[in-house]
Amino acid sequence: MPDKILIKALITGGLIAVLTLATNLISNLVQERQERQKEATQDASRQWATGQTFTSPYLVIPYKTGGTPVIILPQDLTLNSNIQTQERSRSLFKMVLYRSQLQLNGTFKPVLPNDLSLASLDLTEAKLCIGLSDFKGIEEKLSITAASHTYDLAPGLPNSKIDNTGLSATIPLTTDEFSKGFDFSMKANIKGSGQLHFVPLAANSQFSMSSAWPSPSFDGNTLPITRTVNDSGFTASWSFNQANLPFPTVITKEEINKLENEFGVTVVQPADQYAQTSRTIKYALLVIGLTMALFFVTEIMQKRPVHPVQYVLIGLALVIFYTLLLSISEYVAFNIAYFLAALATVLLITLYAKGHFNSWKTAGIFSIALTMLYGFIFIIIRLEETALLVGSIGLFVILAIAMYASRKINWYHITPEKTPLTPLQPNTPAPSFNPDAPYSTE
Repeated sequence: MPDKILIKALITGGLIAVLTLATNLISNLVQERQERQKEATQDASRQWATGQTFTSPYLVIPYKTGGTPVIILPQDLTLNSNIQTQERSRSLFKMVLYRSQLQLNGTFKPVLPNDLSLASLDLTEAKLCIGLSDFKGIEEKLSITAASHTYDLAPGLPNSKIDNTGLSATIPLTTDEFSKGFDFSMKANIKGSGQLHFVPLAANSQFSMSSAWPSPSFDGNTLPITRTVNDSGFTASWSFNQANLPFPTVITKEEINKLENEFGVTVVQPADQYAQTSRTIKYALLVIGLTMALFFVTEIMQKRPVHPVQYVLIGLALVIFYTLLLSISEYVAFNIAYFLAALATVLLITLYAKGHFNSWKTAGIFSIALTMLYGFIFIIIRLEETALLVGSIGLFVILAIAMYASRKINWYHITPEKTPLTPLQPNTPAPSFNPDAPYSTE
């Protein structure tokens, strides 16, 4: 009955489509859990400290006659940052917080433009400023050494051209100190979460960062000129010069867009369980389709029909795999969660196949096929750059196996298996046709 097989194939295909759509509901559940994780992370960040942006030191010097003060940027700057990370948990969700030890040294050697007179500046009211985006990240008193004197930094800035939030200290300068230039240095411990960015303002500056965290994301408008990332952590360095600076080192009227040079790193969790679960769900059509096709071909070859209700049960087992994966991965590592969810699904379907086809050999084929399929999906979601290549090769191999296994099926002559006719006894009703009779490929 070829028509019957065709109708059943169409019904099975429709069921595959419905089950694939059902996985979209699980995708929505994953997104909901991601939102809850994001809310928990943001709440913890507000209590600890948010992502920090540190602006390198600069001078703000008022005119003796008042008006908009002059901004003097450093000539040279070297800044080293060592980041110590720590993972915190809130409910089921993990987040990454950090402390950073900053050590910076630099020099001011201002060269005033011709239209600016040194005599017009009130050097006794000069302020040395730094920018810091979140004061919650300050765990101890901050001080800076300039012109051989140490000054305590206090919240507040005299000018908002560069930063809206930051710290400053009044450093009275003599004409000789200003003209010849002076050195400055500073050590600071700040904390934050997520990103740590810097804004270079010196005419020549060198930045270096190091951490034991193995998963940095370098962002901002400038990538590091050198970087090393491995399982033991990362190191990175940046270099800037006057040509990179989008504004002069002596600023009188110009507005500064510091974002043009902002750079840094974000300490991120390696693909968390929700991201990996989402990637796994993207292959649901492949898993469901191949499993259903395997049952369909097996019932044809072994002449033991599988009822549509049985296909529904098998499909539900395949869909529930993703809810198992999502829920278990919130308590254990994703790799372990994937193994447990796949093991449960493979065992369930294998035993179901044994019960229906009444053959351990057939059940073993299902077990091996499903194990290889889930293993193949796991390999793909763990890959980054070669995922497309490996996936394409894998699909080609699967297609080749399917074509080889079904090469002897005569799809034009698939009929229910014939049963021998027996003479009718008097008063015996004629046998009725059984639509679920085994198929025959003769």
